[in-house]
Amino acid sequence: MAGKAESGIVETIKTVFWALLIAGVFRTLFFQPFWIPSGSMKDTLLIGDFLFVNKMAYGYSRHSCPFSLCPIPGRILESDPERGDVAVFRHPTRGVDFIKRVVGLPGDTVQMKDGVLQINGAPVGLADGGTFTETKELQGPQGLMPRCANDPVGQGGLCEKPRQIETLPGGKSHSIINISDSWVADNTPVFTVPEGNYFFMGDNRDNSEDSRFPAAAGGLGFVPAEFLIGRADRIMFSSAGRSLFFFWTWRGDRFFKAVE
Repeated sequence: MAGKAESGIVETIKTVFWALLIAGVFRTLFFQPFWIPSGSMKDTLLIGDFLFVNKMAYGYSRHSCPFSLCPIPGRILESDPERGDVAVFRHPTRGVDFIKRVVGLPGDTVQMKDGVLQINGAPVGLADGGTFTETKELQGPQGLMPRCANDPVGQGGLCEKPRQIETLPGGKSHSIINISDSWVADNTPVFTVPEGNYFFMGDNRDNSEDSRFPAAAGGLGFVPAEFLIGRADRIMFSSAGRSLFFFWTWRGDRFFKAVE
């Protein structure tokens, strides 16, 4: 009986080991968890959203899987990113992961004029999207305080921001937040996206460090294809609190919500 019990324990350990190994390989090759730490993509993504990044959406790169598990090193684009995709990428100079929206493809010209995005010399479509509201309070583990269009707002008050529906060339639409048309990056020079690179912007236009800030000046700049990790397709879980374990702060309406 003792031998059978020991054998059963060994088999259980083997099963757990192989399950963890398979899960680790699956995560490494196909999906990567990503937690939203800042408000740069509001209201598409909120601080505390937890999602899985589809690492196979664009094929392999040296940042989406280890060399030992890729067919060959380097970037193998099986599908090019599309304008309007929300993607995760490795910051080319800082070595940390960012999430933004693709607005400029290789060869495009991109410019901001009075807070309006211009692509290839033409303004994008804009329509009124109502008002985005949230409580003015410290958000997430970093304790970030949101900026409000109706400031001054006391802590605990209703924070309001104008929301617009932006339509990019090709027809993809998404919501953006734009409090002011005179922010530091609301008027820019014309950027021409080099071949093999992409231009990224945050949906929270007055609170996003993105490709509007050149790498030479310490910003993001253009993002080479080899730094792409994958596409964000769906929010799996969301918490408005300082910890994922504060169940009373869970946002039930965001579970399994598609990223648009």
